[in-house]
Amino acid sequence: MIIDIADQIGAISRQVEQQQSVFGEIVTVTLERRYPAEVADVWQAITDPKRLRRWFLPITGDLRPGGNFQLVGNAGGDILTCEAPRHLQVTFGSETSIVDVLLSGDRDETLLKLTHSVPLELAGSTAGALYVGPGWDGALLGMALYLTGQVSDDPVAAANSPEAQDFNVRSIEEWVEAVEASGTADADSVAAAQQVSLAQFAPDLVRPE
Repeated sequence: MIIDIADQIGAISRQVEQQQSVFGEIVTVTLERRYPAEVADVWQAITDPKRLRRWFLPITGDLRPGGNFQLVGNAGGDILTCEAPRHLQVTFGSETSIVDVLLSGDRDETLLKLTHSVPLELAGSTAGALYVGPGWDGALLGMALYLTGQVSDDPVAAANSPEAQDFNVRSIEEWVEAVEASGTADADSVAAAQQVSLAQFAPDLVRPE
């Protein structure tokens, strides 16, 4: 599957912040992307198990408000809010890691806004955005391809392909810029997080010394 990496990278906006919440200091990563589909279609793509496995991962659990979920081979959590077709909020991996998805738009286009927040203590610094941001970039890419009819027989394999890893390298560069723009992490923390992120999201690429 051939993708225009520059176009797909540019389709996503990224922001990193350090904020005060009722739980103390938190780090948030926020992504926005527009899709050429109506809100109801995008909502089904992120909540219908049969559709979710076509572009992301198989999911199991008690899939209802107040229930729980488990992504096969990935994180699980509790379903805090599920207000079709606009608002989904879940814990993700731990009760203090919160993913919030908002959909807005009309029949022709949907804006998806995803915010992932974790305690500053867990993230270490806002450079911790590099541990999750590229993964969410890849997920939004996968859904974009799916919604335009580019369906992979094995989304997990596609997400680990050389082309996807090339995309991830560009994604990591964008997240480095977002962290630096926030002015909340020192250069050493950013550089260390970038290396960890490259090892996680682009492990098979051969890079020149």
